[in-house]
Amino acid sequence: MKLAIVVLEGVQALDVAAPMDVFAEANNFLPPEQHYQVTLVGLRAGSVRCANGMALQVDVGYLDHHDQPDLLLVAGGPKLPDVNTYAPSFLHWLRAKATGARRYGSVCNGAFPLGHAGLLNGKQVTAHWHDVDRLIAQFPRARVRPDKIFVRDGSLFTCAGVTAGVDLCLALVTEDWGHELALRIAKRLIVYIRREGGQSQYSPFLAVGPQEETIVAKVLRHVTDHIDAPLSIEQLADAVGVSRRTFSRVFSKHANMTPSAFVEQVRVDFSRKLLEETDLPMKTVAFRCGFHSANHMRIVFAKRLDTTPRDYRLRFRSEAPTQLNEGAPGLPAMADAHGVAATGALQVAEAS
Repeated sequence: MKLAIVVLEGVQALDVAAPMDVFAEANNFLPPEQHYQVTLVGLRAGSVRCANGMALQVDVGYLDHHDQPDLLLVAGGPKLPDVNTYAPSFLHWLRAKATGARRYGSVCNGAFPLGHAGLLNGKQVTAHWHDVDRLIAQFPRARVRPDKIFVRDGSLFTCAGVTAGVDLCLALVTEDWGHELALRIAKRLIVYIRREGGQSQYSPFLAVGPQEETIVAKVLRHVTDHIDAPLSIEQLADAVGVSRRTFSRVFSKHANMTPSAFVEQVRVDFSRKLLEETDLPMKTVAFRCGFHSANHMRIVFAKRLDTTPRDYRLRFRSEAPTQLNEGAPGLPAMADAHGVAATGALQVAEAS
């Protein structure tokens, strides 16, 4: 299978390395004739400087890349949202290769070049949480889903960026060869087979430092210290020493969400940790994390993570099977006509 990864100057190194590592690990389990053949395509052949300063060798310039890839991916980079114009010949090449490919997409803000090529119009897409507002502004015809780690709309795949490229490519491998091969790759790379929930769990307001004195940091510390308490808006306002009206306005501005949504998200994060690391009963987990009941926790999980606490615990602890499915020697069973193996598959946010 032929893959082309578009690499532009200032590319995010992990946006290239993550997909390449997933497909390289897949090749370890596949016969040579089934290997993923990856080509790095740039504006020209030669060395490209990554955003972290690392030099990356690009195989071929786009004008000299005449093969039709089965999969085309555009890697992201910190400066891509600032690029407003591309050579018409590059955009023409990008459209031609994408429309001719069985699948195409982007890692992180590699969605921006796709947008300039008109390939996002009418499509559900995502990108890194830091860039989604600009994606919406620049490409109003795209249907941006800001909080998804990755999204599939027909043959178009987009993802949040950086390590989310692993999630995206594991989904592609699952579609090609089934869940068990993807699970083996995930274990080799020491990554979780499917990360639940959206990008908001990785936003910086959940990783504020202990000495920060912003209103979000103060609220986070208070919520953390009283996670099993009711935590009304009045209590949170009192904790940071402002009126309820001022608190709601200022907090929502800085956290980009309401105080109640913030508290609920922190409760979910705490409960996930307990589900991953302990065998506590669901009622106990719910009580310790401030949910009204185990049923309330289940409702919140369904809303925020699209799963149940019980399924989350089971999926997190599932082990890779020692044998692949029966089929061709050394190969997992092929996915069915809908791209889902009999044992299940990574789930993508499908466009309806």
